[in-house]
Amino acid sequence: MLQLERVSLSYGSFRALDNINLHAGAGELVVLLGANGAGKSSIFLALSGIHRTSGGSMRFDGRELGGMKPSQIVQAGLVHCPEGRKLFPAMSVEKNLVLGAYVHRGDRAGSQRTLEELYQMFPILREKRHQAAGSLSGGQQQMVALGRALMGRPRALLLDEPSLGLAPLVVKQMFEVIQRINRAGTTVLLAEQNAYAALGIAHRAYVIEGGRIVMEGDRDTLLKDEGIRKAYIGG
Repeated sequence: MLQLERVSLSYGSFRALDNINLHAGAGELVVLLGANGAGKSSIFLALSGIHRTSGGSMRFDGRELGGMKPSQIVQAGLVHCPEGRKLFPAMSVEKNLVLGAYVHRGDRAGSQRTLEELYQMFPILREKRHQAAGSLSGGQQQMVALGRALMGRPRALLLDEPSLGLAPLVVKQMFEVIQRINRAGTTVLLAEQNAYAALGIAHRAYVIEGGRIVMEGDRDTLLKDEGIRKAYIGG
């Protein structure tokens, strides 16, 4: 469903991605592991059309993404939930959520159904729907960010560091929700530093260092790899 071949991306003279090759099949949950600055977010920014690549090919369902506008990419079914949540803190929870359905503004009934499904998934957001998003706890704000992405009705979801800054119990709950979304049929590409939690729900994973893929494999292979354990898990 999602295919990157020899993708490169530069910020001025800095080469953030260097000949990246990766894929995520329909219904897969694929994890990107790497330290800060490794290139995980750059992959997502390239896929979502925010930063232009300097080489290679990115395809979604066989359709070339290069040159497409971010709104066209969302309409195609590929939706990005960014690192750091990027909410509008002074706006209400519900307004933040509804913004995620902007590309489907001609289908208000469908967006309302999706919103109701989100409130069933995250009951606390229904309770706080009229509160400013910035007044919520970190975990609740992450729910809003994820919910906003789901309002775009993705067939493939790009999740960038959803556990960042969250308490362990909230991380566990968030990963259970991500796994549920994937099991319902949505392909997920998940960038994470929390390797143990991410690999626990993944089908496959890639390790990125210095803008290059240095390892790939199924979850059990990477969990057993001594180098991965020392670098990302411990012990």
